Amino acid sequence: MRIPEILTPERCALLVVDIQERLMPVINHRDEVVKNAALLIKAAKTLKMEILATTQYTARIGELLPEIQAELAGLTPLDKMHFSCFANPAIQGRIKAIPPPVNTLIICGVETHICIYQTVAGALRDGYRVVVPADAVSSRTVKNHKLGLARLRELGAVVASTEMVIYELLGEAGTPAFKELLPFLK
Repeated sequence: MRIPEILTPERCALLVVDIQERLMPVINHRDEVVKNAALLIKAAKTLKMEILATTQYTARIGELLPEIQAELAGLTPLDKMHFSCFANPAIQGRIKAIPPPVNTLIICGVETHICIYQTVAGALRDGYRVVVPADAVSSRTVKNHKLGLARLRELGAVVASTEMVIYELLGEAGTPAFKELLPFLK
């Protein structure tokens, strides 16, 4: 049995994929995905992790949702036409520019079976460890979401929950970061 590497803030970056205005109304469990993605952003900021965000063809699908933009506090998302963030040279370059010791990407957003799946495959090919909070990703249909999660596991991504990821990153109770995030975890 392989012993898993524990998530630590200094080894992780958060990638927020395509949580956009014209796409989210048709996403299954939309409110849960938005809430958990916002919570992951809040945790990443609190823990001083690198955060990247993307949009898919903004001219057609719109900007990031206002609640996601608010959490990103001025961070400009990188726009793409590719489904995989790793197929877009600018985004792939931005991810690769994150300095060591970051070796793990926590990926949230939509759609599980398209952009998330293809981005995870690209990240794994490029040697990153990948964690996908299952309750912070979704698709238009439950079937595609479930198939996407199954495929992510087959590829070797860790599929967890938002709360599992955040508590693992925190590591212990009583710290300033824990106290700051606790009201949002209740």
